[in-house]
Amino acid sequence: MLIINGNQIQADGMTLLKYLEENGYGLQRIAVECNGEIIPKAAYADKVLNDGDKIEIVSFVGGG
Repeated sequence: MLIINGNQIQADGMTLLKYLEENGYGLQRIAVECNGEIIPKAAYADKVLNDGDKIEIVSFVGGG
């Protein structure tokens, strides 16, 4: 189990990119932090989610 945005999720062994795509995140408007470190977008396909990881996904919203 890992924690994504405060929720326990079973996604061990999945890449970050696959998780984001399967859950409908628009990759252009998000930032991802894993265990306190920002993950560069170029590394999403290589980052494997592991048991105990704490992930925060932040979406950017435009407005005026």
